[in-house]
Amino acid sequence: MLPVSESYVGIFSIGVGVNYGRIANNLPSPSQVPNLLKSLNINRVKVYDSDPKVLQAFAGTGIELIVGLGNEFLQKMSDPQQAQTWIQQNIQPYLSQTKITCINVGNEVLGADDGQSASYDSYLLPAMKTMYAALLNLGLNKQVCITTAHSLKILASSSPPSQGVFREDMVEYIKPILDFHSQVDSPFFINAYPYFAYKSDPDNVRLEYTLFEPNEGTVDPNTNLKYDNMLYAQIDAVYSAIKALGHTDVEVKISETGWPSKGDENEAGATVENAGMYNRNLMQRMQQGRGTPAHPSQPIDIYIFALFNENMKNGSTSERNFGLYYPNGTLVYDLGVQSYALPRMDYSSSHKNVSNTYVLVLQCVSKFLIAYMII
Repeated sequence: MLPVSESYVGIFSIGVGVNYGRIANNLPSPSQVPNLLKSLNINRVKVYDSDPKVLQAFAGTGIELIVGLGNEFLQKMSDPQQAQTWIQQNIQPYLSQTKITCINVGNEVLGADDGQSASYDSYLLPAMKTMYAALLNLGLNKQVCITTAHSLKILASSSPPSQGVFREDMVEYIKPILDFHSQVDSPFFINAYPYFAYKSDPDNVRLEYTLFEPNEGTVDPNTNLKYDNMLYAQIDAVYSAIKALGHTDVEVKISETGWPSKGDENEAGATVENAGMYNRNLMQRMQQGRGTPAHPSQPIDIYIFALFNENMKNGSTSERNFGLYYPNGTLVYDLGVQSYALPRMDYSSSHKNVSNTYVLVLQCVSKFLIAYMII
């Protein structure tokens, strides 16, 4: 018998999602990923493209999939015919077996400081509208929603949460996007990382406050609401910013959040211990089913970043170490499992041709473990 933590099973049964990034040359093949996800009871996944191998890998699994459209396609998708063709080629053929629930049109387009993404600002909403119109024409708009994921950099202020507002230079783009979300009943996605706040000012940002650890918290002087963690304060700040633009009918969802297990010398807090603490505590909060202080009855919907460490991502060391898993399928840190892990997977560049026999064995073992967890 394999002793499995009951709390672990419960936490991953609440619908926490995960981001499945693939900027790496040593990851398992997409066909192996659904079994790995099912072993954790993860049933919602967000990907960053529409790779046929990935969409096919999730066929028949029941796992809900958010598909991404890269920023480089936004201008092209502003053409209604191009948008419909893209959906007919990249989404529609898979819907009978793969549970695609949403298309994320662009990622962190607004407020980007890389120079390149900023040039896409004016194409974002037109692309979202034409993509939705294409879904409508194809009779798929009730099955697949349209949204986009934003960085917290679109906020001019987030503290206190009740005074959250969008940057003035972003309002001309965000206001009509909010109108669109309201009209088609789709969520407002935000990528929120308390880690970056701590990294930028470790002397003044309390680590316990960012990690959901016991701390004295902060009180919003305008609402008298107490916050004991930064993520929930960030969520309410986004709600306040949305309300300031006249909307109370748009749901905020966290499309990315996480903590790196490794970083450079100047990246404070990027440790295995802190990463494990952040994600374990976050999942336990999710299990409680409570909302934020300002929206206690609104369920919190979160996608953790990320499933794997990605060794080919640019930037600092932390960017390559947000994964729950190493590429070989072993957990980076304890997530509540006692003596439980999938068979070791070696998918280095010299072992990409996995035998059919090994695949069958892995699938059988995974099904046995999943059945055990259900029992």
